[in-house]
Amino acid sequence: MVDKKLGGAGLRGQSAGTTALCTVGQSGTGLTYRGYDITDLAENTTFEEVAYLIYHGELPNAAQLEDYRNLLQGNRELPSALLEVLERIPASAHPMDVMRTGCSMLGNLEPEADFTQQQVVADRLLGALPGMINYWYRFSHQGVRIETQTDAKSLAGHFLHLLTGAAPSALHERVMDVSLILYAEHEFNASTFTARVCASTLSDMHSCVTGAIGSLRGPLHGGANEAAMEMIEQFPSAEAATAEIKAMLERKDKIMGFGHAIYRTSDPRNVIIKQWSERLAQEVNDTVLYPVSCAVEQVMWDEKELFANADFFHASAYSFMGIPTKLFTPIFVCSRVAGWTAHVMEQRENNRIIRPSADYIGPEPRVVTPLSER
Repeated sequence: MVDKKLGGAGLRGQSAGTTALCTVGQSGTGLTYRGYDITDLAENTTFEEVAYLIYHGELPNAAQLEDYRNLLQGNRELPSALLEVLERIPASAHPMDVMRTGCSMLGNLEPEADFTQQQVVADRLLGALPGMINYWYRFSHQGVRIETQTDAKSLAGHFLHLLTGAAPSALHERVMDVSLILYAEHEFNASTFTARVCASTLSDMHSCVTGAIGSLRGPLHGGANEAAMEMIEQFPSAEAATAEIKAMLERKDKIMGFGHAIYRTSDPRNVIIKQWSERLAQEVNDTVLYPVSCAVEQVMWDEKELFANADFFHASAYSFMGIPTKLFTPIFVCSRVAGWTAHVMEQRENNRIIRPSADYIGPEPRVVTPLSER
């Protein structure tokens, strides 16, 4: 008897391979990169250190970190042909479509000639993606052509500088840095698995990342933080939020930013970003958005025992830093590209094409009736 539940459950609980990069949900709660707990990394490292760790297996020493930061800084400038393409994309476009197109175009201009270049391509994408999305946004929404090079040492500071035109505060840069750390890698999630499937065909790095961006675009994956923001910004108070969320649950409406396919009792990334969201709320004297977020979180736990995932408090944190909602998921891309490209390289190390089977549930075998008799 074929178990029909596996496909219907979206393959949840099924192992699809091995990885040395990350563990998710061990004991129902944990998250580690290369053996390091996410809380430890978020407290004691920068995103550049984490990207280096993901790629090379060990944290860099001071000299290696300085070299790596310099390398990424040198990868920020975009080709003029790519800038021309970005200028042709309308302001009405979905920003994730901009990222998809930008990555694909860069693959045409700077193709991965062979797999010996894979780390070069990965580092180039890491350095270039913040410039892609911010160049398009500033040009299409503000009519400004920006330089995609800044003096910021961190990718976090670089992104915020490109977006606002000024160097960010130390607090904002650190919150963004922590956010990038939290989103950098997450085992065989939908977008990463997309990248690995593409890599298993021996396709090029840009194709793998372009496919991953397409998977991340969906509201059930990376788009959840945008959906969470669109919901919580509607509520004028914590009391109003409590009442409406209960009503939404009664109506069985979808509430984004809660629960997870792997974690069982909490998302460790949410615990971290919630603390930073609270600190940002205090900085701007917020009396609505953070209390509303906390109220929604409490109702979801009390009524459904569903916990907030990483996306939920990222919404308020990004909002407090003045980041437009439509750019929330592209920030995810700027971080997760480290994980995607590392998985592509890992897949290539011991490759077999990923080609699962399916359980057929269609009509029984039949014969064609002649056209004249149909």
